[in-house]
Amino acid sequence: MPRFLGDLLKMECGIIGLQGVGKTTLFTALTAHSVAVQVGSMKPNMGIATIPDPRLAQITTFIVPKKVIPATLQVVDLPGVPSGGSKLNAVLAHIRNVDALCHVVNCYDRDPKADIASMDSELIVADMVVVEGAIDKAERTAKHGDKDAQRRVDVLSRVDTLLSEEKPAREGDWDESDRAILKSYGIMTAKPMLYVANVSEDDVQGNSEAAKYVATYAQETGGQSVVVCATLESEIAELEQDDQLEMLESMGLTEPAVGPLARALNTLLGLSTFYTAGEKEVRAWPIPKDASAPQAAGVIHSDIERGFIRAECYHVDDLFALTSEKAIKEAGKLRSEGKNYTMQDGDVVNFLFNV
Repeated sequence: MPRFLGDLLKMECGIIGLQGVGKTTLFTALTAHSVAVQVGSMKPNMGIATIPDPRLAQITTFIVPKKVIPATLQVVDLPGVPSGGSKLNAVLAHIRNVDALCHVVNCYDRDPKADIASMDSELIVADMVVVEGAIDKAERTAKHGDKDAQRRVDVLSRVDTLLSEEKPAREGDWDESDRAILKSYGIMTAKPMLYVANVSEDDVQGNSEAAKYVATYAQETGGQSVVVCATLESEIAELEQDDQLEMLESMGLTEPAVGPLARALNTLLGLSTFYTAGEKEVRAWPIPKDASAPQAAGVIHSDIERGFIRAECYHVDDLFALTSEKAIKEAGKLRSEGKNYTMQDGDVVNFLFNV
């Protein structure tokens, strides 16, 4: 199971795109204008995005806490990808370092098909250069019977075939060890990809042909997509809570689009969410999917993982249906899980431990 505690908190989603597509505007919306951005700089803007969570809010209607703490994720606004030149290599180096990619596509005054093709071309060509050099080196080592090198040759050769067909590496069928090899070489087209159709204020539902193209393309190439009007979201993020609600209501929306976007990015990073809930605080915790109960406990504190005894838990849906923890116990829905339990998205947990 990869990445826990310290490493987990360092997982980053990089916002990428060609120059002038609205990346930084989207970044300011996601981070609620909490970062002093450097517009036009070749240095990344880094910030923390809160993950709006309807389930977290609903929990507090049944368990009223003094404090509510949502989950967060780290987002990096990477410099716009230029066409060739020395600056391109600098941008690509930043892209290689993040864990997942959020590709912003301008869908209101540019051709999304051409922009996506341009970005794909830059990433595929750059990956081909890396793969070709890596295959040669791995083949030389493999000749001496190095099984690890032979494994790398197999994976890299399959990647090379995809790239030669102008397909991203993420379209391949990879197991966990394959993905570890791809990550070690910084293969950009193997990273999970979310496409953001950045639309105008009169197309917030994404009904334009441009937005539909982005959604179709994402589906066909193993990615995901969401529709966002970055300019509008940035404006909403600057408003007070009541003013936000009033503005959303006037537009027929229930929440800002950065809510579904942040949740999609969390999923893109391979994370799920569990909760702790009491009178002191109700909190959402991000963990890798398929994490065990002790590993989830370690996200809260290493001592809880080290002294783990058991996890008393129920699912948020049980709370919403039965309205209280007392009723959950009476209905036999409160579970006692041991060290081998695999956490489920939406578990509400109390960890018992002794150190």
